[in-house]
Amino acid sequence: MNFVHSPYTPRAAWERWLDQRLPLPRFVHGSFIAYPVPRNLNYAYTFGGILTMMLAAQIVTGVAMAMHYAPDTALAFLSVERVMRDINHGWLLRYLHSNGASFFFIAVYIHIFRGLYYGSYKAPRELLWVLGCINFLLLMAIGFMGYVLPWGQMSFWGATVITGFFSAIPLVGDWIQQLLLGGFAVGDPTLNRFFALHYLLPFMLTGVVAMHIWALHVVGQNNPTGIEVKSKTDVVPFTPHATVKDLFGASAFLVVFAYFVFYIPNYLGHPDNYTVANPLKTPAHIVPEWYFLPFYAILRAITFNIGPINSKLGGVLCMFGAIAMLFLVPWLDTSKVRSAVYRPWYKLFFWLFAADAILLGWLGSRPAEGSYVLMAQLATLFYFAFFLIVMPVLGLIETPRRLPNSITEAVLGDKRQ
Repeated sequence: MNFVHSPYTPRAAWERWLDQRLPLPRFVHGSFIAYPVPRNLNYAYTFGGILTMMLAAQIVTGVAMAMHYAPDTALAFLSVERVMRDINHGWLLRYLHSNGASFFFIAVYIHIFRGLYYGSYKAPRELLWVLGCINFLLLMAIGFMGYVLPWGQMSFWGATVITGFFSAIPLVGDWIQQLLLGGFAVGDPTLNRFFALHYLLPFMLTGVVAMHIWALHVVGQNNPTGIEVKSKTDVVPFTPHATVKDLFGASAFLVVFAYFVFYIPNYLGHPDNYTVANPLKTPAHIVPEWYFLPFYAILRAITFNIGPINSKLGGVLCMFGAIAMLFLVPWLDTSKVRSAVYRPWYKLFFWLFAADAILLGWLGSRPAEGSYVLMAQLATLFYFAFFLIVMPVLGLIETPRRLPNSITEAVLGDKRQ
């Protein structure tokens, strides 16, 4: 990807002084101004920048919220209400942070599906993909712990149910559960641990994101054709071409985000979580936040024993296995063609997989009874079949369409014809 020569030349005396001691301006110029990117990137590729923006926003609003939050079971719910009612613009701070979590996950899921569609996980980008999966895992931990902190009914019972599943793990399950809870039940130690980890993990996530961006700059950006850069005509400087597109994509994303914050701030939340936690009153239907619902559906889909593995342990293994599948994608897909644009059968199965993920999300919000259980089991079966059967087999038997000779040909067409 080093086809664009972009030497940084310090002009002012202070710039030359800084460049000799800490070449930060040179680094920024080389990474975000002159850095070459494929000329055919579409708006699906703007979500990397959007995720960076949302991470920064969540850290800023989270730190501000932490200044007023009390990690105590007797005070947590009231402290959040105090932010809403008594702190200047506290309502805005709370809604930015709570809705920001949902929109963070929206951007993450689009980013993941874009990578699966365009084959952004294939060599030499395997480590780039794995780092992205680590980011996703950290984000899920941060989101789960953050959901417990308001100490509403769904916070308390969600923590009780989810941590209870760890006890199904042989040998170490009870120890893991007690380590998370700080005891034998959800209480003050649990809230303190979740608050500490919820505050710490975003900074760990920032470090892994920095490694993710570094890995991206080393191997270069993938593109919708999946063809590697072959000449200078295939690339353009990051600024202004990608910068303008990223700014427009981020602006459109922020417009939708602002609509939720100012007009329907509680739409993505659960009504039960606006009632203080009561250990003596169980909600009629315990569900996690919407972004965990597909994995929650997989967890509850296993209602039968598998040999020595009981249904509870089987559900836990399938839930974590659903996430583990993402880590293995670079080695499960056997096709030499990256982009689904040139893979007609893979494209069909990809969209079926996307529909299956949405179905799992809906099933996760339904009671685990009747036909919902059977539907969840079939949807779970297809989820794993996509990774373990469709990806390996299609790569061996599928006949892809003819690939362009270069990115330039894909954009402009073959001028020789």
